[in-house]
Amino acid sequence: MNGLATGRRDKESAMCQIFTTADPALYANRARSIRLRGVATSIRLENIYWQALEEIGTRDGLSVPQLVTRLHDELDEAGVLGDRANFTSFLRVTCTRYLQLQLAGLIPGDVGVPIRSLDADQVLAGECDRLQRRPAAKLVAGAGVLRSH
Repeated sequence: MNGLATGRRDKESAMCQIFTTADPALYANRARSIRLRGVATSIRLENIYWQALEEIGTRDGLSVPQLVTRLHDELDEAGVLGDRANFTSFLRVTCTRYLQLQLAGLIPGDVGVPIRSLDADQVLAGECDRLQRRPAAKLVAGAGVLRSH
């Protein structure tokens, strides 16, 4: 085997090692019982998502159950709430978008800044601009769906 192939494999291993050495507690599932519209329901997410939801809620003085209830109610009022599996997926996407928006500088990294104090239209416009500039992905208008090209 030549040195070039070995060097490439070592870099690929290093890339994977960054992710494969994560603390297993981060991707362990945990169910939490939360009351939605007066009905106790169980939501199962990986611990890393519960941590992100806690950070999001804390920024605005909300507990995780309060945040999840608010998100659920707003989805329901908008008429886009699907079944619980879809809501759980929505929560995962919420956490991922929160982190992506922080990395893009559209949500301040300072967790002392409440999200409610941000201009939602400005954040969403910045997200749309960022996604449109990405050559490998395109935001489908009105659907909020990414499509690879």
